[in-house]
Parts: sequence; C-alpha cells; structure tokens
Amino acid sequence: MRRLRPILLGIAGVVLVGVAWEVYKALAPDTGVVIAGITVLPRASDLAMPHLGAMLDRALSPVTRAAGSPALWLATLQAASFSFGIAVVGWLVGVVVGIAIAIVMQRFRTAQSALLPWVVLSQTVPLIALAPLVRRIGTQLSTGGFEWQDWMSVALIASYLAFFPVSIGALRGFGSPTAEHLDLMRAYGVGWWRTFLAVRVPASIPFLLPALRLAAVNAVVGTIVAEVSIGLRGGIGRAIVEFAASGSADPAKQWSPIFGAVLMGLAAAGLVALLSLALRRYRRNEVSA
Repeated sequence: MRRLRPILLGIAGVVLVGVAWEVYKALAPDTGVVIAGITVLPRASDLAMPHLGAMLDRALSPVTRAAGSPALWLATLQAASFSFGIAVVGWLVGVVVGIAIAIVMQRFRTAQSALLPWVVLSQTVPLIALAPLVRRIGTQLSTGGFEWQDWMSVALIASYLAFFPVSIGALRGFGSPTAEHLDLMRAYGVGWWRTFLAVRVPASIPFLLPALRLAAVNAVVGTIVAEVSIGLRGGIGRAIVEFAASGSADPAKQWSPIFGAVLMGLAAAGLVALLSLALRRYRRNEVSA
C-alpha cells in the first residue's frame, strides 16, 4: 500500500487540477477577473480555456481535414517521442559533463574557485539567443563524412541546461563525507582516487539523485525551447508553435502538444525514478539540490 500511495496521490492531483479547471471555467467571466483595469485572473472563454471534454474530443480527431491525416493524439505522441529522444541525449551529455566538472572542482580547490563562478554564470545566458548561435556554429563543422544536424544543436542546448544542477549537486555530494571517514582512509594509506570511489561517490548519491531529476526536466525544457528557436521540424516544440497559429479557429487543438510536453516531463522524471530504485540503498538521507 505504501508503494501505491505516491501513485494514487499523483493521480488525485491530476484529477483535482482538472476539476479546478472546469470549476473556474464555470464560475469565472469570459473576460477574466479584472481589478482596476488589470486582469488578475485569466479569461474563461472557450477560446482561452476550452473544456477538457473538447480537448479530448479534438485529440481523437484528425490533425487536419486532409485525407489520411493521423489522429491528433498520435501526431502529438510521435512529436513528443522525437523530442524526448533528443532530450535523453542532452541529459546524458549534461550528466557526464556535470559530473566531470564536479570531479575536477573537488580534486583541485583552485579549479573550484576558477570554475564555479562560470558554472553559475552560464545559466544566465538566454536560450533564445544561444540556440541560433549554436546551430550556426554547428553547421560550419564538417569532418570527413560527418555533418552537424539540427537535432544535435537542440541536444547540445538541452545538455547546457542539464549539466548545471548535476555539477552543483555532485560537488556538494563529493564534499559530504565526514572528516572521520576521510581520516580513516588516509590512515590506511588509500589514495585520492580510491577514496573518491569508495567514500565520496556513495556519499554523493543522496545529493545527486535530486540533481538528476532536475537535470532531466531541464533537458526537456531546453529541448522544447531550442526546437522553437532553431525551427527544428518533427518535435513537440514545433508542434506547439504550429498549432498555436490556428488557436483562434481551433482553440482545443493547441492544447494537445502542451499535454505532450507534460508527458515528456513525466517520462523524464520516471526514468530517473527507475535509476533511484537501483540506488535505493544510498537514498536514506536524500537531499534537495
């Protein structure tokens, strides 16, 4: 029953959001709640807030009226799968880079003083400005038969967002062992690398797992934003832009890719949850990143 409780609470939370949506739509005015000329609560019109039933009905309908057009839910699922694959690649690259940076900063205090400010400052660069630049530089890379693809630029942007929480969480975790444990390893004449693998890595798991979850969500967000900025076709970011363009004529349609993005986030968190199950013996005192 304890294992089912988080699942049941998650389902209950989704149901409550749906109920709150319909209740607000039933009670709020179409123009929203306006106080002193300022809209403090959103509009409740069918254009701005379609009924959940209308969203579901539209998701089961074809994307367009053209013959052979797939159902909207299927097109959304395909786009989400495409983007999710890119997000996973970005997450893996971000995890490797983040852990490598944390190891260097833990090993050399000078490197920590030099790198940590840049790690923090790296997250202040707006992705909308960075994504086209990455794509432009990538298209100039050519070695033999290798050609830089647009999806690689998106994955690189995703890894750019993913590495930050991993590097910070891993650095905190690598520095978490008590002085007694480290002194014991020194007393036995154990070198830095063996101490790192035997003491620091296991001690870092409670710090690293929350960082991996945050990195997974960041990778999803980075993928969607980069797809929009670069104009990569086939992904959920492109679908959000294209369907939003027809929002005034077909308001329920634009919500399907939004739900697809939500599913991507849930899938990313689920993958990290599976990883945390494999490392559950180290999760006794899990710490937020």
